[in-house]
Amino acid sequence: MKVQQIVNKVYERMFTLIKRYFILMGGRGAGRSTVESQYILSKLLAPEYFRGAMMRFILGDIRNSCFKEIKDRAEEQGVLDKLTINESQMTISYGKNSISAHGFRKSSGDQSAKLKSLANYNHVWVEEADEIPEADFIQLDDTLRTVKATISVHLTLNPPPKSHWIIKRWFDLTDSEQKGFYIPDCTHTDVLYIRSDYKDNGRNLDDTTKKRYEEYRTLKPDHYWNMIKGYVPEVVIGRIYTGWKEIDAVPHEATLLGQGLDFGFDPDPSAGLDVYYYNGGYILDEIVYETELTNPQLAKIFIGRKSKLIIADSAEPKSIQELRDEGLNVQPCVKGADSVRHGIKHVQSLKISYTKRSTNIKKEVENYAWKLNKEGENVGMEDPKCPNHLMSAGRYALSYLVQPQEIKKEYSEPVPDSKYDGTLPVTTVPTHAKPTMQPDGSMIFV
Repeated sequence: MKVQQIVNKVYERMFTLIKRYFILMGGRGAGRSTVESQYILSKLLAPEYFRGAMMRFILGDIRNSCFKEIKDRAEEQGVLDKLTINESQMTISYGKNSISAHGFRKSSGDQSAKLKSLANYNHVWVEEADEIPEADFIQLDDTLRTVKATISVHLTLNPPPKSHWIIKRWFDLTDSEQKGFYIPDCTHTDVLYIRSDYKDNGRNLDDTTKKRYEEYRTLKPDHYWNMIKGYVPEVVIGRIYTGWKEIDAVPHEATLLGQGLDFGFDPDPSAGLDVYYYNGGYILDEIVYETELTNPQLAKIFIGRKSKLIIADSAEPKSIQELRDEGLNVQPCVKGADSVRHGIKHVQSLKISYTKRSTNIKKEVENYAWKLNKEGENVGMEDPKCPNHLMSAGRYALSYLVQPQEIKKEYSEPVPDSKYDGTLPVTTVPTHAKPTMQPDGSMIFV
């Protein structure tokens, strides 16, 4: 079956060149999802072998993005009724050719999803590719090995910050006219990189939209240069924590307050850190950042460090109890309505440093950002595509150990789960008071 589709000129090379990777990256309103769905429809209706996957980080997000885009293109071409569409499974087929939905995670809270093998697939569209961790992408890439047709992986995205793995892997950066933003270029022979912005899709945008995009240059310059112009920012836009300092090591005079722990397994890591008090501020030192660790293995890591009070994710009561069974003093973090936002605000008020060896703390803090809407406005929640495992562990510990008007008293012995009622005595202290260890293992702040 033949269709005639009008394709924006900037994307014409997609339909003629053969590459392993196609990276469509640039500003908002450029029509990247439109042209990718046009490309897929043309392959779906062609006589040659085609088995494709439309992918996003969360499976459910595909329904109103990739899946809908392909159906829209089919409807525009008057061939929607010629396709076999399974709405519940999000699959589209024509004859022996097909494309189906696959998520790197089934849901936002899924920490154990395993990507199914795509061994017989020859095409993958990864929408919002900057949401995907590098390890997940490598796993995907390694499963693509069919000899039935040429394999191609298409990534569509807005430019992430320069520390992102996609930028580091494929791009060279040159200074732009705006300080703190870079023009990306790719010279890899196995990559077709197409940079585009709304001006490349002008025929499909109304004048009001174009005017609003240009107004952002004055009203929201960071949003303009990254999300409209399509440049790579020095740091993530909407960064949550600023002013953190990297230091060589924890000073001998620093006082260990406790640890923070965010549980994971695979693909998300278990993440733990020490929290020290020193000279009016707090030092974070990375302990562990590793996948596929069992709770007994985690316990050995903390026991080996002569751990004190560990503040862990309260969403994992079984894991907390298993660590307690190993003799560790583990308390659940305090969670409730708006606790994440309040915890972030509290951490923002503190003077924070981290050690040079804490490479994953550095990576996370540089990319930890608020979720922004299409106008570049903060919607008041963490951006779910930002790795936040150590950021969460730090927030658990600092929110529990260092509260603005009160700090929870530490006990050196584990609290038996059968008697723990979720409350602890508290000692009211001035903010940033200096802790002094007592013979019974408790802390007094003076």
